[in-house]
Amino acid sequence: MNTALDSANALNFQCETGNYHTFCPISCVAWLYQKIEDSFFLVIGTKTCGYFLQNAMGVMIFAEPRYAMAELEEGDISAKLNDYEELKRLCLQIQRDRNPSVIVWIGTCTTEIIKMDLEGLAQKLEGEIGIPIVVARANGLDYAFTQGEDTVLASMAQRCPEQVRAEEQETRGGLQALFYGLRSGRKKEEEDFHKHPPLVIFGSVPDPVVTQLTLELKKHGIRVSGWLPAKRYGELPAIEPGTYVVGVNPFLSRTATTLVRRKKAKLITAPFPIGPDGTRAWIEAIARELGIPTQGLAEREAEVWSHPQVQAYLELVRGKSVFFMGDNLLEISLARFLVRCGMTVQEIGIPYLDKRYQAAELALLERTCEEMGVPKPTIVEKPDNYNQIQRIKALQPDLVITGMAHANPLEARGITTKWSVEFTFAQIHGFGNAQALLELVTRPLRRNAALKGLGWERLVREEAPV
Repeated sequence: MNTALDSANALNFQCETGNYHTFCPISCVAWLYQKIEDSFFLVIGTKTCGYFLQNAMGVMIFAEPRYAMAELEEGDISAKLNDYEELKRLCLQIQRDRNPSVIVWIGTCTTEIIKMDLEGLAQKLEGEIGIPIVVARANGLDYAFTQGEDTVLASMAQRCPEQVRAEEQETRGGLQALFYGLRSGRKKEEEDFHKHPPLVIFGSVPDPVVTQLTLELKKHGIRVSGWLPAKRYGELPAIEPGTYVVGVNPFLSRTATTLVRRKKAKLITAPFPIGPDGTRAWIEAIARELGIPTQGLAEREAEVWSHPQVQAYLELVRGKSVFFMGDNLLEISLARFLVRCGMTVQEIGIPYLDKRYQAAELALLERTCEEMGVPKPTIVEKPDNYNQIQRIKALQPDLVITGMAHANPLEARGITTKWSVEFTFAQIHGFGNAQALLELVTRPLRRNAALKGLGWERLVREEAPV
């Protein structure tokens, strides 16, 4: 056994004691209320939570969003007021004004500290007003803001039925046939798919991405039984014991655990469909687990890489270095994609790493580094930002992907940065979104290249503090 050689070639994992410089997880409301169209989100917290929501989602002020803030006053915190009656009043108002199919209570740090029994209150109130109330404790005690979605989906997973009623099955079957463009009845529909156990995909992505990934799987005869979350609460997928489940985002480990432990589902451990290389590996892992052969995936991936526009982007990043400070838990997947694009990843900072859930992604990152002939990056969990700044100063990367708090100070010191939060909201999954992903990565590089002729870099060096 060549242990020394294996150790030298392995990924280097470290852990520091830094704070989590990331948004609060209650920001998940921003995209989940749009995804679940018949929902209403009620955030239960203090005025600070309300100020955060106003700032984080102020751009949606004219969109008449389906979320609200239940602000806790001093009387609530000191247990002098009746929480149940106040929440009942708010939910009845929501029912009267919006008539949602489900109300999602988002707990915050304060509800954790004062130990509000949100689950007990919700169960009692749900029976009284006749609307399902899902409780999700998406508070600032999580590691990253994207884990707010993980908490909500884990709560919704427990509401998934084990079987779909016969009339619903017939309706969904007709809609699925229409979705796939099948016009010759059930027999033709069955011929297009292999016989395999039900497959449910979990993760909130835009509808075009849902369509793309569903159709990519259909090309290999794999039927998607449902998505979690669904567009409407009443269309939550049926998850019976033995149902196969697979995620599309690396921050959904709590949802995966809930599906396996509570619903007795079988988790497919796969890389995530971010970039053409990740999408190919994701489909291959699903097909392998279901015992279904695949054809043409290598050609499909090569077709994306050879596209003229993608090639133009690759010319901009090839040979350059990138440093991840850590923000949204997408870092491992993005790093693997950028290594495949020809970049060298100097460090991957990540607020939290579930090695079991991301095992396949870590293996693909390691294999990609070997194939591209670049050093394997150091992965730093819970990074200390002061230490990171020193390492950035020493390494001088061509690009730093970081949270919004650190972008401007780094830019002032002549370091090219990209906001990591933009990758959270952009469509970066599947074969068809490779250009959009590369557009995000190369935008600051192209911007600085355009500013070079204006003496911008010299001005920054002269005015930047030491």
